[in-house]
Amino acid sequence: MSTVTYTVPAIHCGHCVHTIKMEVSDLAGVQNVSADMETKKVVVTFDAPASEEKIESLLAEINYPAQK
Repeated sequence: MSTVTYTVPAIHCGHCVHTIKMEVSDLAGVQNVSADMETKKVVVTFDAPASEEKIESLLAEINYPAQK
């Protein structure tokens, strides 16, 4: 199991947090997603078949591009 932390500058409200958690949680292999509006941090715990590349791609696709 791996955990990765991203900074997501596009997080502005509770809806952003909810959207990120719902979308990333649906990715196969993702075990846990937490997002914080104040720090603009997203923490994802995952196993295969999820990967950092897939998570980053999904975040960009839903208009929340991530930075490490």
